[in-house]
Amino acid sequence: MIDAGETFEGTFPFPPHFSSAAGFRMHFVDEGSGPTVLCLHGEPTWGYLFRHLISGLSPTHRVIAPDHMGFGKSETPAERTYWLQDHVDNLEALVLDLDLREITLVMHDFGGPVGMGLLARHPDRIASVVSLNGPTPFGQQDLAATLAANAAQAPWFTWIARAQAEGSLDGTLGGLGYNILSTLKLNGFHDNRIITPTWIRAYADAFPTPAEAAGALGWAKGFALGAHRFEEPTAAARDRASRIPALAIWGAEDRTLAAEHFLPLFRAAFPHGIVSELPATGHYSPEDAPRTVVALLRLFLDMTGRRTPGSTPPSSGL
Repeated sequence: MIDAGETFEGTFPFPPHFSSAAGFRMHFVDEGSGPTVLCLHGEPTWGYLFRHLISGLSPTHRVIAPDHMGFGKSETPAERTYWLQDHVDNLEALVLDLDLREITLVMHDFGGPVGMGLLARHPDRIASVVSLNGPTPFGQQDLAATLAANAAQAPWFTWIARAQAEGSLDGTLGGLGYNILSTLKLNGFHDNRIITPTWIRAYADAFPTPAEAAGALGWAKGFALGAHRFEEPTAAARDRASRIPALAIWGAEDRTLAAEHFLPLFRAAFPHGIVSELPATGHYSPEDAPRTVVALLRLFLDMTGRRTPGSTPPSSGL
């Protein structure tokens, strides 16, 4: 767990907030005011992934970015499990604790299934959805086949299966404090210029010991063991999802979650959604193309009326 006051040389200057509603100390950023934008990270990142987005949107929106249990500045309780359904439970507890409504979900990586679980349980609280290289499982008929096809070709998922079979998964992911860069590279980002000692430390410091890596290990191990459970939406939730504004921003160079597999899932859940594929952008699209991602989000929020009336977005970029 990262120290609450750590800013990583000012690159993450946001004051920490905490909730215990989910039964552990859950950290979240809460910046700005206006319509709510809820940012959900994935593996093996934390709210740091959204630092540019938080700065870019908080002048006109309330931007909330929680760290999932076992990630970032959130606690890593030893007695808990770290399957998908646990993270959905935790997010639901936070949203109800803060009484968030009219939410724009922004979801990256496994933040996608977590956010879609929230949408399935509380469709009335979700106003719009944005996928940033984040899967949108929502009871699609071909979901299982799609996940299997992607897993068969993605280096990350093939490595998980092999490492679990060989008995090395726990040891490798338990050492993320040392090998975080190779793990991030395996998942894939395109712009190597983002790699600095501060950047590496920001992601590595979340996992100083094997015990503190339980969140990252749990997400990977859950796939190997078949322990994750996708939330099954009701007919009412499906209908709600089919009518709300949605945007997919997808790094075309993503080697972990291929657009050919996951954009059809997005279109099935959100038939009126907009898709923007970004060239020269990998799995970690908010890192590879932060200016473009923020600009597209601003445009989407303006188009869908998800901006405080009379407010003016900042004129400068990052």
